[in-house]
Amino acid sequence: MGPNAKGALLALLAFGIFSTHDVIVKTLGASYSPFQIVFFSVLFGFPLVTIMLIRDATPGHLRPVHPWWTLLRTTAALCTGVSAFYAFSTLPLAQVYAIIFAAPLLITILAIPILGEQVRIRRWAAVIVGLCGVLVVLRPGGTTFELGHLAALVAAFGSALASIIVRKIGQDERNVVLLLYPMLANFVVMGALLPLVYQPMPMLHLGGIAAMSILAFIASTLVIAAYKSGEAVVVAPMQYSQILWASVYGALFFDELPDLWTVVGAGIIIASGVYIVLREGGKNNSENTPVLQSRSRFETGTVPRVRMFQRRAIAAEPPRD
Repeated sequence: MGPNAKGALLALLAFGIFSTHDVIVKTLGASYSPFQIVFFSVLFGFPLVTIMLIRDATPGHLRPVHPWWTLLRTTAALCTGVSAFYAFSTLPLAQVYAIIFAAPLLITILAIPILGEQVRIRRWAAVIVGLCGVLVVLRPGGTTFELGHLAALVAAFGSALASIIVRKIGQDERNVVLLLYPMLANFVVMGALLPLVYQPMPMLHLGGIAAMSILAFIASTLVIAAYKSGEAVVVAPMQYSQILWASVYGALFFDELPDLWTVVGAGIIIASGVYIVLREGGKNNSENTPVLQSRSRFETGTVPRVRMFQRRAIAAEPPRD
């Protein structure tokens, strides 16, 4: 098996596991507030963070080099986690993924003011077409616009903002700083809100949240292995396989079948995202490549995001022929 094929298969497996994680989110969301789910997700994620802290031999402290950018990224991750969990709880899985898939398009737009990226006409056209795909999914005037739709849009924007800030400050900040601050913020903010929404959880549901943390950790590790094995231009589009998992899981567990407009809109969004990935993977790509090197999974700040270590793994790879 060639390295690109291996990378693609690892990525497909990873995003299948991520989709299983989201099925648990949706299941628990029928009974609990997203604030409570996020809080306990962070709580179960801290042991994994502790292991990473022990293994991180990089000298330095935990004070951010860029405190304001770190604060903005932390806020974006916090909003993304709550919004995504709420959207999964209230909307069909496939519809949530279709909207969140707009994040790479938003990354391309945000790269202009934050990274000084120059976006030429073809990528602008892909962004515009992709955003039109979001409108097809939402169908303004043709369907009821619910709070879940707004939450999915907030998750897409927050994920894009968090990813682009990593591209801006990631070379200066320690990986553990980028990983720890969103989790601490979630723990403090969701813990403060928990008394307002708390519902007692049986051991089965607590086990479900523990399983979420383990699944996310395994999937993130597989994403790293995928990028180490295959080229980013091959691995990155595999994230869109989640729409297939969403369709299968939605039909099996939640009696959800994506309607025609969701399928059409998702197809437009995916085609636009893949085009941007291919453009940035070409010979004339920009030095920032905001989509390729920052896309693995939307940032929630609830579990250890191994994506921070993915950047080091990619950077350490020898050039490919």
